Amino acid sequence: MEFFFICGFTLFVLFVSFFLFSYTIKRNASQPNIPPGRTGLPFIGESLEFLSTGRKGQPEKFIYDRMVKYSSQVFRTSILGEATAVVCGAAGNKFLFSNENKLVTAWWPDSVDKIFPSSTQTSSKEEAKKMRKLLPNFLKPEALQRYVGMMDTIAKKHFESSWEGHQEVAVFPLAKNYTFWVACKVFLSIEDPKHVAKFAHPFNVLASGVISIPINLPGTSFNRGIKASNLIRKELGAIIKQRKIDLAEKKATPTQDILSHMLLTTDENGQSMKELDIADKILGLLIGGHDTASAAITFIVKYLSELPEIYHKVLTEQMEIAKTKAPGELLNWEDIQKMRYSWNVACEVMRLAPPLQGAFREALTEFIYAGFTIPKGWKLYWSANSTHRNPECFPEPEKFDPSRFEGNGPAPYTFVPFGGGPRMCPGKEYARLEILVFMHNIVKRFKWEKLLPYEKIIVDPMPMPAKGLPVRLIPHTTP
Repeated sequence: MEFFFICGFTLFVLFVSFFLFSYTIKRNASQPNIPPGRTGLPFIGESLEFLSTGRKGQPEKFIYDRMVKYSSQVFRTSILGEATAVVCGAAGNKFLFSNENKLVTAWWPDSVDKIFPSSTQTSSKEEAKKMRKLLPNFLKPEALQRYVGMMDTIAKKHFESSWEGHQEVAVFPLAKNYTFWVACKVFLSIEDPKHVAKFAHPFNVLASGVISIPINLPGTSFNRGIKASNLIRKELGAIIKQRKIDLAEKKATPTQDILSHMLLTTDENGQSMKELDIADKILGLLIGGHDTASAAITFIVKYLSELPEIYHKVLTEQMEIAKTKAPGELLNWEDIQKMRYSWNVACEVMRLAPPLQGAFREALTEFIYAGFTIPKGWKLYWSANSTHRNPECFPEPEKFDPSRFEGNGPAPYTFVPFGGGPRMCPGKEYARLEILVFMHNIVKRFKWEKLLPYEKIIVDPMPMPAKGLPVRLIPHTTP
């Protein structure tokens, strides 16, 4: 009986596979000019390979293997259950960034809408548009100037509590603590380290679940992400309710942070945002406000430990600034503008280890790109690695060379760690500040050595050292 069951099940699987294969052939035949490529396994597509190359520390391999095999401009695949065209190179970046809300629009996987449930009442795209209208007043340069001293204060406290007096530390978790602390202060006016630590860990779990295969089974990244999201949302709900009381009693001001601004802002119909919507928006801001910057900071520390001549130049620049400060005086906006070489170093680090690997778009209509038809509804993906490590865009791409960013810098659409066009990351300048403040505070205190010279790098969904980048600290001796 068991033998007949196995035979019957095998025939069923073969029939379904043949049906799907035949359907795919017929569908592609009706669209003979779609980009070259393959869609992989039914339903799963090439998602496993797309994600696994990142977890092996080689996210660019998925892109470059197919650029060589199919086309250096655009190729077809299937990612996260969606037919996807991957556009490559500076021309591809320019096309997508220039056609935002014309031919393409932002798209997020199902996992995003399920982890952020309030967005399903409209769509994650509509929620993002609303969010971008709220942010400019808080993240434009003139508004950010007042954050420099605050970031420096947090950095000083962070190094005093977590670095000084330690012979060895793991950089990545400490970098996340610093950037999360800053984000909590800027967005929520929370600066008590114990309060910050209360829900810092669930954010790290949540970040991995956002870009994952949306299978809600115990033990999966997606399932853990949903649980973490619910935990954080509960904590944020309590913070929001208390802020409402504080605003009513004049204990909080309307302009003190983004939370107050959201609570008091109304739409064109005079409606205020619901608490769940605010919680989800703050949740998204806290993820975006610390995850990418902490990855960049970690890799800056990594490269500075490997390149002593680069470290020495950064140290020289930062000590020149430190010499102008009175005891206890904080960094200011003018100091940040003097950190040109340090920022060039940070940019070269983000070229080689981009914290944002790429992003998705959705075709609003059928259109032609590079001679190929992109059907309406298809997803499109741009990858930072298609230009960042491309010798046509950056000669000797594996060489660490901060001078690439001197003068006018790289050619347009080749350096895209923050995206581009209308969807350029609105927190770009915010990230620059907290990265440079961190660099100033670490180099004026320490040199350091990597404890694991060949530590593996994984990308899930952002680059990170597998063991957290443990280093041995060497404090500067005072003369």
